[in-house]
Amino acid sequence: MNQNDLEQNIVKALENNPFCSFSTVENGKPKSRYMALFNDGLNIHLATNRRTHKVEELKNNPNVSLLLGYEAGGSKEVVEIEGTCEVTKNEGLREQVWNDELKAWFDGPNDPNYVILDITPSRIEYTGKDHEHHVWQQ
Repeated sequence: MNQNDLEQNIVKALENNPFCSFSTVENGKPKSRYMALFNDGLNIHLATNRRTHKVEELKNNPNVSLLLGYEAGGSKEVVEIEGTCEVTKNEGLREQVWNDELKAWFDGPNDPNYVILDITPSRIEYTGKDHEHHVWQQ
């Protein structure tokens, strides 16, 4: 599979799997939690509260890992993403990512505690429905 096809397959898998396991590093150990995933191509975003532990963990260590796919309701592909993460400086993403499901946690896209985490992938392992394994690297 060429690089362009691989990227298209990864993007399709991101779009077909609205949830991921998001891992940060806390006191030198991995810390994982499920989160809603938003993407624009390989630009990956997560919505969270600025007062959560993960925001503090990212200040100390921006290295993250995401795992998605294969769960019930998702596609049967598996995508493992390594990269770095920061609270985005792009304020427009707050509006772009906002949806009614976030009302359970925030007053709206202008809620000061509502922030977007911006993931910059450095390595993505993709295992397709055919169980063929591919690696994308930046």
